[in-house]
Amino acid sequence: MGWLWSLIVGGLIGWGAGAILGKDVPGGVIGNIICGMLGSWIGSTFLSSFGPVVGGYAVIPSLIGSIVLILVLNFILKRTK
Repeated sequence: MGWLWSLIVGGLIGWGAGAILGKDVPGGVIGNIICGMLGSWIGSTFLSSFGPVVGGYAVIPSLIGSIVLILVLNFILKRTK
């Protein structure tokens, strides 16, 4: 049941980052989940863990990491078109 909770929280973090930026995450729901999980890893690596923790993810660093990841992905996708 823990992995399901991680998928849900990862998807919500990815969706929240996309909503803050006003940009869609490539890949829809799966993209949101992947972005949330990778963003969590990026955020916790560079910013440590602070703030509230939900489903094993520190929300604030995860959100910041997801925002950075979305910005980088959108930049790369624009350059390749």
